[in-house]
Amino acid sequence: MTANRRQYTAEFKAKLVLQVLSGEKTPSDLCRAHKLNPNVLNRWRKEFLEQAASIFERGEVGSEQEQKIAELERLVGQLTMQLEIAKKASRILNGDKGGNW
Repeated sequence: MTANRRQYTAEFKAKLVLQVLSGEKTPSDLCRAHKLNPNVLNRWRKEFLEQAASIFERGEVGSEQEQKIAELERLVGQLTMQLEIAKKASRILNGDKGGNW
C-alpha cells in the first residue's frame, strides 16, 4: 500500500527556503511547524541556491527576444514603405493623375 505524498507549491517552497536563508526561522522550527522531513527542506534549499542564477539569465533571453522583435518591426516598416512606393509607381505608370504626388 502506498502512502499519499504531499505536494507543495513552488511559492510555498520558496517562502520556507527564504525564511531559512534570511535567518527568520530555523530549519528545525519550520520542519516541526509544517511536519516536513529535514531532508526535504535541505533539498529545496539546495535546489533554490543552484537555480538562483537562472533568474538573471532570463533577462538575457528576454533581451534576445526583444532584439528579434525590434528587427522584425524594422523589417515590417521597410516592407510597408516599399509597398507604398510600388503602389505610387504603379499609379504613375498606369497614368492615374489622381495620385497623392
